Amino acid sequence: MRDMLPLLKKTNFPAIKRARMNTLQVNLGYLCNQTCFHCHVNAGPKRKEIMDEANINLLIQLMEISGIKTLDLTGGAPEMNPYFRKLVLAARKLKINVIDRCNLTILSEDGYEWLADFLADNQVEVAASLPCYLEDNVDAQRGDGVFQTSIAGIHKLNSLGYGMEDNKLTLNLVYNPQGISLPPSQVELESAYKKELLARYDIHFNELFTITNQPIARFGSTLVTKGLFDEYMTLLKDNFQQANVKGVMCRTLISIDWQGYVYDCDFNQMLGLHAPIEGEDKLHIAQLIAQEELEQTLHQGLAGQPITIMDHCYACTAGQGSSCGGAL
Repeated sequence: MRDMLPLLKKTNFPAIKRARMNTLQVNLGYLCNQTCFHCHVNAGPKRKEIMDEANINLLIQLMEISGIKTLDLTGGAPEMNPYFRKLVLAARKLKINVIDRCNLTILSEDGYEWLADFLADNQVEVAASLPCYLEDNVDAQRGDGVFQTSIAGIHKLNSLGYGMEDNKLTLNLVYNPQGISLPPSQVELESAYKKELLARYDIHFNELFTITNQPIARFGSTLVTKGLFDEYMTLLKDNFQQANVKGVMCRTLISIDWQGYVYDCDFNQMLGLHAPIEGEDKLHIAQLIAQEELEQTLHQGLAGQPITIMDHCYACTAGQGSSCGGAL
């Protein structure tokens, strides 16, 4: 896998400063039951990096004293972390909204028969990757057979009330483009998804999030290999929208890696760009917990502090914008 930092380091992207924090985004590890082409984490079945119980316990302490509103769990497949349930239960006990970034196929894996019911019982919000409503396109991006297994996963969630109009269980789908292109209009694509998935498979969901592919990790390395990296970066820069800068997700969250270290966002985490918080070059959650008046530090003290930027930031601000919650 190529080192993307030399290609991204020199940038003229505008400076970004933090607002008040409301979300804690945690990568529970790179272990995944899939190996997707667009994955910015380079996750897969052979990855060994996974958050241990000691750091899970520190996260629970952090949640107890930080006053965060949302816990956003990602991976890999976050559910493959053996302490996934412990962390979710602790967050829900604190009345924190939990988002599970689910690849859908994990719901059909042996040993995870408990997962759908657990998510529903704890009112966990599900953000599920489904990069197209056409089988061939999904399998080309995520692997043979993934589409049908994903549809089976959605049916399982629908049967529990997820995505249904008369239910509070939220199921949002996530779209990533194939190749070097920006996502189409989120509003128009959501309408097409709802129409096609209902007609073809009797699928129900709440919203569709469109997310631009990041020129890092597996996708970025593939671009370099195919000689398309510069073309893709030109596309992102040519479609930069200044108005999107104020809505980027890094302004209102901190990202935690599987070892417990703090970053501005999940993408910076994958590049090893530690967040410049409190003057520390490399800050661990244990150091955050040890600080006096932590809640004030996180929600007020961070406001106005700089965010580490490089050329990959153009992916979040091109066109209609892109964040973990879709278009900006």
